[in-house]
Amino acid sequence: MKNIVLTGFMGTGKTEVGRELSNMLGWELIDVDEEIVKSKKMSINDLFSQLGEPVFRDIETDMIRAVAAHKKSIISTGGGAVLRQENIDVLRESGIIVCLTASPETILKRTGSNDERPLLKAENQLEKIKELLDFRKSFYKKADIVIDTEPKSPRLIAEEIIERVKWQS
Repeated sequence: MKNIVLTGFMGTGKTEVGRELSNMLGWELIDVDEEIVKSKKMSINDLFSQLGEPVFRDIETDMIRAVAAHKKSIISTGGGAVLRQENIDVLRESGIIVCLTASPETILKRTGSNDERPLLKAENQLEKIKELLDFRKSFYKKADIVIDTEPKSPRLIAEEIIERVKWQS
């Protein structure tokens, strides 16, 4: 079976659903952002502020290439990883891409108190979320499977992913 790649905007549940999938399947969970933090010994926030988003995206692409080589893994990407077609291509080659979605209001509830989100440093976070979601919509649609996370628990979402991935493999 191919890797399961979780994409989607911040606050859509990639981390929690990734943990559930890892537990249910017995596969390694690889969080791209966590791997970047470990390798660079800097927070994502610091990488953005000190190096800028373009450099961060280069680092992210290198990390995606590295983790995509794993087998039977759950790969959780950062919300902007899909902005580069080469990332999508590498991830699709090694896995089935699942995009998790949620409404802007739900995303704000889930991320609003977290100051570790460099792209949400704005006066009106809800408007910023809407703007980013609108811009990224076409990128997220490139996923093999799209799942709305709002009405479901991480466990139910993981079960749905496993069922739907069986048909894609």
